[in-house]
Amino acid sequence: MTKTQRWTMLAAILGSSVVFLDGTIVNVALPQIGKTLPATLVTVLEGQTYVVGGYLATLAALLILAGAVADYYGRRRVFAIGLAGFGVTSMLCAIAPNLELLALSRVLQGATGALLVPGSLSIITATFEGEARARAFGIWAASTSGLLLFGPVIGGVLVTAVSWRAAFFLNAPLVLLGLWATLRHMKETRDEAATGHFDWLGAFVAVVAVGGLAFGAIRGEAQRWEDPAAFAALGIGAIATVAFPFLMARRPNPLVPLQLFTSRVFTVINVSTLLIYGALYVSVYFQTLFLQNVLGYTPVASGMIGLPTGILLTVLSTRVGALAGRLGPRRFLVAGPLVMAAGLVWLARIPSTSPAWAADIADPVSLVPPTGTLIDVLPAILAFGIGISLVVAPLTSALMSSVAVRFAGVASAINNALSRVGSPLLSAVIFIVVSGTFYSTLATKVPGVDPASPELRQMVQPINPPEPEAPPDLQAAAREASTDAFHVASLTCAALLVAGAAVNLVGLREGRQKGSPTGPDPQSAA
Repeated sequence: MTKTQRWTMLAAILGSSVVFLDGTIVNVALPQIGKTLPATLVTVLEGQTYVVGGYLATLAALLILAGAVADYYGRRRVFAIGLAGFGVTSMLCAIAPNLELLALSRVLQGATGALLVPGSLSIITATFEGEARARAFGIWAASTSGLLLFGPVIGGVLVTAVSWRAAFFLNAPLVLLGLWATLRHMKETRDEAATGHFDWLGAFVAVVAVGGLAFGAIRGEAQRWEDPAAFAALGIGAIATVAFPFLMARRPNPLVPLQLFTSRVFTVINVSTLLIYGALYVSVYFQTLFLQNVLGYTPVASGMIGLPTGILLTVLSTRVGALAGRLGPRRFLVAGPLVMAAGLVWLARIPSTSPAWAADIADPVSLVPPTGTLIDVLPAILAFGIGISLVVAPLTSALMSSVAVRFAGVASAINNALSRVGSPLLSAVIFIVVSGTFYSTLATKVPGVDPASPELRQMVQPINPPEPEAPPDLQAAAREASTDAFHVASLTCAALLVAGAAVNLVGLREGRQKGSPTGPDPQSAA
């Protein structure tokens, strides 16, 4: 690896890492944000929802536009603008005087983050070739995983010892180093075949499609599907999504060239991404709620139980990426989701009596997990860590090798948008199943209870602690019902992972990819 390639890799890693970090560190800071920031136009809970959901929805909505802009106007230029913008908006978040301005700053931060996520992968694609590219994606996966592994821990310490504002100030040195490496060492690349005018109409429809689906799903779940605006956003997003390919077929210079989807590998990888990453994010979400709200794990314990997954991903990704470059990604993209599914099946047997892990940083003895954690949870976490380590680098490498380099930005953006939209959409569907299981189980355990009663639904909710005024028998039944609901969520996510493995098994072929329909070989296969 040359000096230019090393610094380019560093910039790409830092650019994507700050976006991922802010999606996790801010969750740690939310309670303190709610306690210390004044709010006048929104309630505290609503403002906290916008701080998280506004960032994610804007990020998802603008990914495709950002990827296409980078291909068209220059990946280095757009990446540098994204880094600078992310740094500025991070500082706006850090100095926000109230909850409303913090939420607005987070929306702007999501918009600048969209310039970085697809850009980092397209820059790696343009910088490396062949097996070196597969290994580079392994390094990228390992490095970003390492930062994600220790970032929330560092962020938690900063939030506790300094302030929640330190979680945003933390971005400054990372952004500055990434910007220096970009401007000093990164070579400019773009789609040299681009002619005519940029497809701004297509960009608008793409933003409406992805943004409508993302906002509708996030808003709907946050408001327990009682807000008509969520359904309106989903409807508008769905209409724009259906209209989008027809519009692309008629545009002289389409934002998303439909020939990308003539690549068997590109299409298969995107379908499996929707299934695998949707199951990944949703399962982690429900696992966090279950461990803390039902079993009684402390936030420290809930965070520490995920460390093995991060460590395995960091240690194995580079090696797996190199192997996938030589052997082809198919076997890894089949085995990985199946191993992850096995871990979720193991979690689906966890009893409601599994002991809580009361880990506390101030008490070193409490950091040792109880036997129940080692039996009920740890095997699943290890299986999940091994499985995701087999997926990340091969999937990224297969995706980016399935299209010509000139389309790298938009290809990465489409894949990232699918992974981010898939999570809230699948979460919304699974939540309906979880709620149905919870209240039906409750009705069988507490005779005479009305599952549809508004009073009941106010006192007890799926995979959440019951209200203190709930009768003791109802609280005990809610614990059992939440455990059953968590089992259903785990098994549903396991089924999605198996479906993702099946898509890769059927859709991909053995051996390394030789080309793409938008590149040198129309008969490309992974």
